[in-house]
This record gives sequence, C-alpha cells and structure tokens, in this order.
Amino acid sequence: MPPTQPGEQHPEEPPTPGQDHPRTRGDRTSGPQHRTDGPAHGSDGAAAHPTDGPAHRTDGAEHRTGGQPHGARRAPEQPRERGQFARALGRLRRRLPPDGPPPGPARPEFWCSPLRGPWLTSVLGLVLLVGVTVLFVTGLFSYAAYNPGLGAPNDKTPDKGLLGFYLFPWPAGPPWLYRLNQGVHVTLGVVLVPVLLAKLWSVVPKLFAWPPLRSVGHALERLSLLLLVGGVFFEFATGLLNVQLDYVFPGSFYTLHFYGAWVFIGAFVVHVALRLPLMVRTLRSRGLREELRTPARRTEPEPPDETGLVAPDPAPATMSRRGALSMVGAGSFALFAVTAGQSIGGPLRETALLAPRGRDPGTGPNGFQINKTAEARGIRAADIGDGWRLTVRYGEREEVLTRQRLLELPQHSAALPIACVEGWSTDDQEWSGLRLTTLAALVGIGRLDAVDAVDAVGGLDGQEGREGRDEGDGRGAPDVSAVPDVFVESAQLAGSFRSAGLRANQVRDPRSLLALRVNGADLTPDHGYPARIIVPANPGVNNTKWVTRLTFGARP
Repeated sequence: MPPTQPGEQHPEEPPTPGQDHPRTRGDRTSGPQHRTDGPAHGSDGAAAHPTDGPAHRTDGAEHRTGGQPHGARRAPEQPRERGQFARALGRLRRRLPPDGPPPGPARPEFWCSPLRGPWLTSVLGLVLLVGVTVLFVTGLFSYAAYNPGLGAPNDKTPDKGLLGFYLFPWPAGPPWLYRLNQGVHVTLGVVLVPVLLAKLWSVVPKLFAWPPLRSVGHALERLSLLLLVGGVFFEFATGLLNVQLDYVFPGSFYTLHFYGAWVFIGAFVVHVALRLPLMVRTLRSRGLREELRTPARRTEPEPPDETGLVAPDPAPATMSRRGALSMVGAGSFALFAVTAGQSIGGPLRETALLAPRGRDPGTGPNGFQINKTAEARGIRAADIGDGWRLTVRYGEREEVLTRQRLLELPQHSAALPIACVEGWSTDDQEWSGLRLTTLAALVGIGRLDAVDAVDAVGGLDGQEGREGRDEGDGRGAPDVSAVPDVFVESAQLAGSFRSAGLRANQVRDPRSLLALRVNGADLTPDHGYPARIIVPANPGVNNTKWVTRLTFGARP
C-alpha cells in the first residue's frame, strides 16, 4: 500500500469512529518492507519504526499525515456537518439493494411512453407558469378584499406577520371588481386542472429517481419537489372543495388556503428559477407549429438528455404530441364551459353544471342566488319579526330604529351584484334602502344634504322618505369626510361571518346601503330581511344579512 501523503484520503468512504479502515484491518506486517521513510511518519522524527507495535493500530483512526498525531478522525479541511451528512448518506446507500433499483417505477425501463421528454414538459410548464402566477395574484387580491387590516372577524389569519406586507384598503369600485377577480381566480383554477395533471404525468419518472438521495444538493432538490408537488395538490384540492362547499378538511378554509399558498409559491419560485433557462432552451429546440403538424405515425421520442425524462426503451407511439396537447386543451375547455357561467351570468349561467350555485334560484324580484338560507343559519321568525330593531351607535350616542322608521328615512338605490369567494355571482340587482352615511348622520357623524336633513327629522309636512337613484358619481351626496369605519352585527348567533367590518372608504361610498328592498320588493328572509348590507366590490360574505347593530368608529 503506498504511503498516505499530507491531505490525501483513500478513495473509500471515511471510516466511522470505532470501525477499522478497510485497507488496514488485520494488515499488521513485520519487516522492513512496511517501514515508511520520512520524519512525517513518526511523532519523534524517527525515520522508521516497527509496524507491529501499538502505535500502528488503525481501529478508528487514520494514518498520521502531515505531522498530525495518531487518532485524527478526519481531515482538517472537511466540515464536521458535511461529513456527518455524507456518512449518513453512505449508510443509506449501503442499505439499498446492491443490484440497482427494485423492480417497478424506480427502474428507467418501467416508463416507456415516447411522448415524454423535456419539450412536452416545457410546453405544459409554460402554461402553468402563466396560469399559476395569475392564480396567486388574484388570490392575494381576494384576501385583500376582506380588509383583514380591520382585524377580527375580517382577518382570518391573525398570525400572518410579514405575509400580509402587500395589504391595502380594498376599493369600493368599480362595483364589478371583486366579481371579476374571483371569477378569474376560480374559473382559471378549475381550467388548469387538466394541465396540472398532464404536467405531473410528464415528470412522474423523476419522482421515482433512484437512489432517492445521492447528495446534499440532491436531497434539497427532492425536498423542494415535495413542497412543490404537495403544495400544488393541496391548493387545488382545497380550492375545488371550497367551490363545491365540501369542507371535509380540518380548520378554516381561509387559513389553510392562505398559508398553503405561500408554502407552494415559495417552492414554485425556486423551481422556476432553477428550471427556467432549461425550459427556454428546450422550447427553442423545436417549433410548436411543427409539432402540431406531426401525426402519430411520424412521432419520434425526443433525444436523450440530462433530464432523464426520455424513455430509454420507448414503445411505439399511439398518439402524437399534437393529440396529447389537444386532449389536455379539450379537457380544460370542457371544464370552462361547465364552470364559467356562474361568474359570467346571463344565458351562460345555465351552463354552469358543476357549480353549486348553478341551480335555479326561482323567479320574481328575489329570484337570484344565495349562499346560505335563513334556516341554515339558525334565523328564527322571532329574530326578524315585528320585534326586530336596528341599533345604530357612535360613542355614547345611540339610536334604536324599527323597520317602519327606516322606511320613512331617505331612501336611495344602487344596481350592484353579489359575488362570493366560491366564484359564483349574480347579475346587477336593484337594491334600495338607506345610505350608510345617512345612518352615520343620525348619531352625529358628518351631515346630511338638504333633502335628507329634512326627511331625517320627519319633515315639515309629514312626508315619507324620498327615493333617488344613485348613479355612482356621488353628485349631491352629503359631506362624509368624517365618517369612520363601521362594525356590522347580525341576528345570526353562530357560524362564520355573522359580523363584519367595513372600511371608511366603503361606508362613504354613496352606493353603500343598508338595503331593505330589492328589485322593487321587500327582501325575503333568505336574502336578509328585514335589512342587509350591500357594498360595491365587497365579498358577498361581508355583505351581512339580518343586520341588528351598526357601531361606527369601533372594531371588535
């Protein structure tokens, strides 16, 4: 055996403490042939020493190199942490089957589709890159629309910390803003399901790569893939279940979906940063138009490369890449056709076969969608009967009003939709009732315009409240600069969203109403009778129904 030079290690894995070196175990040799010249081999500078003495024991220690004392466990330039991880990987590799991967998906020949390859994966990845980015941005906007800055109950994730860095006061217009945002978010999420499944199919051999862990870098890459694949499945699954109102997961959907989105997007950004250059090169390697013109009989496997996606022994092609992409596109279009109508409205609403809000809501002025019925929310007849009262409070000042009294106050109207987080929305409905600024003026906040001021105190001739249509431009509106936030409470005693906060910019909008009627008729109990909130661009669950109390300038 040649002498060990300073800083040199044997090619085998470094021995663990208490383990004989594989080349020296039992190699105790007498005679001058085993003597090593040079002062570096002796602690006292001697040129040679007998090799059968205790100084030559190698159990758990490497040879002395570079003047190091016997018993050194590792080279000084090797970090301790890295050595520990390397030894752990070495022990794992020794436990793996010595003759290669086990039978099944861990063997490359198990995957034989001639369509798999970096080009098809890159095409699907590009679609997901754009789609997932839009999903994430619209999801952030949807969360901001709840105005979590108002605190509970609007804020469903009070421990978000820096994850809420982008939050801003959600605007009260245009009135279709939340309807558009949530319609895009939900519809796009459903449409991308076939693309996501196709992308996972295209890279599934990588998930079974053998050995499972080859190095520290490979372990980190596998961890990022676990977070990426697990995160995307979690986000899509919870989103689709929420659309169908199947809350089989533990905890709040909002909390799970919010934190899950941040975990997923972190892994997604890392994955894109690592793979984007390869994706660009791969997409440039062949033209999309050429691939779409290639039939199955002329479809050939992609050339093998470092990705490991190309089958080593591909089977004959039974489908072209054009056919594969067409099948994915057809699936996405079909899902769009049976989902988008719930957000678009009009005649397309009848096509929303998979939407829980696609059912016929009935006819008449109140014949439009609802989320939960009064019965489902535990609203009793006594809660909304003749004994119902609305309490309006600001500081020490309080007004208690009957529904009849509210009808005698100045009435205004606004055409607004209702849009919910599940993606469904209504067409514009004609709501009428009291401006929230009018109710604020009753408890001393701001002032009413001339007509409202007369009517609010009963008028000089006993006339009933006058009604005017708000066109959304705010002309003739009272001075509302001093109107603060308001906290709205419902007769609903249990369940989520029985109360909500509204920001000052929402309260001050002249289209924000305490609605008493819709489309010329009294509200039905399912739509919030005796009174409900309706605010432009507000999530439907924050348009509280069965309102019993308005507290201006207060938060829970």
